[in-house]
Amino acid sequence: MADAWRCTRVSVLPDGPGKVVIRGVRSDPLTTPTTHRPTGRPLADLTRRELGVDEYAAQVCVSLANVPGVTVAGVPGAGKSSGINKFVCDFAPSAAVQIAGADGKVSRASEGDYADLVKRMFAFCGDDLDEANALFKRLVELRKRRSATIRDVLGVKNMWHVGPSPEWPLTVLIIDEAHTYFREYKGSDVTTKRLAALTAENARLVEDLVKKGRSVGILVILIGQKTTGDAIPTFIRDVCPIGLSFAQKTVEAAVAALGDDIRNWPDASPVTLQDPAYIGVAVMAMQGRPGYTRIRIPYVSDADAARVAEDTSHLTADPDLCLDALLHATGRTTAHLPSLTK
Repeated sequence: MADAWRCTRVSVLPDGPGKVVIRGVRSDPLTTPTTHRPTGRPLADLTRRELGVDEYAAQVCVSLANVPGVTVAGVPGAGKSSGINKFVCDFAPSAAVQIAGADGKVSRASEGDYADLVKRMFAFCGDDLDEANALFKRLVELRKRRSATIRDVLGVKNMWHVGPSPEWPLTVLIIDEAHTYFREYKGSDVTTKRLAALTAENARLVEDLVKKGRSVGILVILIGQKTTGDAIPTFIRDVCPIGLSFAQKTVEAAVAALGDDIRNWPDASPVTLQDPAYIGVAVMAMQGRPGYTRIRIPYVSDADAARVAEDTSHLTADPDLCLDALLHATGRTTAHLPSLTK
């Protein structure tokens, strides 16, 4: 059939009793670069994120509702940064989303991929482990305050039952080059011991956010070239329900990013995406679909991302202050809260 139709691929799937759907693709959507120019308008549905198109040019969407963590892997230059650009551009126009960033490959935001996006972030740190530790602690304290007040303030146990709002925004922590903050330091000198203690605590704090932040509206996105256990501890990585991988060089890296089942789907493996034609293509397991789906994620330029971040910078707010204002408006104060310190 593919030969007769002169198609690069043909899919035949059941579509109810006695029916099938036959799809033929004459030009490969995965090798056809696409671009996305953000409108700067807020999304109608903050729980739904459009990723791109699959190998049959069908739109691929994922739900972020009740998702505590996302992992993104891939070799340098494979498309991770553009994917983050699209994420920020999609959600920045909404005051019901607040973003913090940690970039482990730079010392200051001005040196890396977040130089312009930082305008839409309420907090940011570079590769300084003390600064990262302070940021992670700050977000864990926010998580504790939200957990202690959500029933009284929102009237529900799960924020996603009512959805994000400017008063209780979805709080996203983007951790790029995540291995910087979690790596194991080995040595007996004072400096090495201090660094080892910091990275161990960083892992514990991020684990808290991923395991306990879902119901209070905290999402952690962990990005790295490889998501092996030495880069992102497995007790964090394995509880993130969404995992994407751009091109990888080894099967081991693909397994770390997508799970051992990717070995059974060699045609969908990110190891096959090393050709330059596949820059911007990622692989993920889609709920309700067998196997793995390859997705062409549209390219979003740095200039467009900078424009959206600049235009929406006035919407940036500290979620802690949002919670303070909400508590005040509902007649509660931090004095009514249980102790959040050890």
